[in-house]
Amino acid sequence: MSLPRLNIQPARLPLKKPVLVVVVDTEEEFDWSKPFDRNSRGTVSVPAQDRAHAVFDRYGIVPTYVMNHPVATSPAAARYFRGLVDQGRAHVGTHCHPWVTPPHVEAVSLLNSFHGNLPPELEAAKIEATTDAIAQAFGSSPRIFKAGRYGVGPHTFEVLKRLGYTVDCSFVPCTSYAAEGGPNFHGTPSAPFFIDAEHSLLEVPLTSGCSGALAAVGEHIPSVFDGTLARAFRLPAMLSRAGLLERSRLSPEGFDASAQIRLLDAQVRQGVKVFTLSYHSPSLEPGFTPYVRNAADLSQFLERLDQVFRHFRDRLGGEFSTLTDIEQHARGAVPA
Repeated sequence: MSLPRLNIQPARLPLKKPVLVVVVDTEEEFDWSKPFDRNSRGTVSVPAQDRAHAVFDRYGIVPTYVMNHPVATSPAAARYFRGLVDQGRAHVGTHCHPWVTPPHVEAVSLLNSFHGNLPPELEAAKIEATTDAIAQAFGSSPRIFKAGRYGVGPHTFEVLKRLGYTVDCSFVPCTSYAAEGGPNFHGTPSAPFFIDAEHSLLEVPLTSGCSGALAAVGEHIPSVFDGTLARAFRLPAMLSRAGLLERSRLSPEGFDASAQIRLLDAQVRQGVKVFTLSYHSPSLEPGFTPYVRNAADLSQFLERLDQVFRHFRDRLGGEFSTLTDIEQHARGAVPA
């Protein structure tokens, strides 16, 4: 799947210190080991977000919950998040899992789980349905979007601009989902950028990249990680164990605190100023994602968050922000 056509305009951000934002993929629970299922729409894990807020509140972090259709249309889930928003402890945006989002006309498949692969009018209808559901639940239209499964396609940004979105956070630098039929983000910027000369939509990528002595190799030669031979011979694992090259993501899911800290340190040395940490909301309740299967996993998950935030604040001198604030800085609404 090809990415939307871009006319990249780097965002000029008057930031003296690095800043970190938290984006939570807020979605239904489903069995990650099984095929996608339209009937899997449960949201019982939503109140478990209190566990992460026990960490967020210590650092003054206000996360952005990008929520999909099952969450937005659940009265109990919407009520929970409205409470956080009213308390000034959260922002909301939109997330789209096409297999549980009306209209239900496409076949449920791996290829169609990336909504950018759908016919343009169907992708637009699904994003619009979720947008309307969030607007009804919260009283205003969302302006922040994150594609489900990072599945932006050639027409996604046209839909977002038409619906009034001003921020997207779907890009995952140094990563490709092409083997599953999804987008390839290799070569896309790590820093925030506008997608066109009109500055209509600001892209704030997820923090994902390379560290180690051969970091430049990983960033410029994608086949080191995503090539068929590299995977067959477990080259990425060998390079990581040797301390030469490691690809990681700012997320407590699948990456321990040490790996995330190495990535932060490497990117701060490179001059990166904006960092995005992300995870899936069902991970806060054991048993719903592969990353948190039991109480011990949950404890480690929360400890990873705390360690990364503490390192960012105390060792790197960073501050915590939101996507809304980043956009205001990028558009010049907030003085330096």
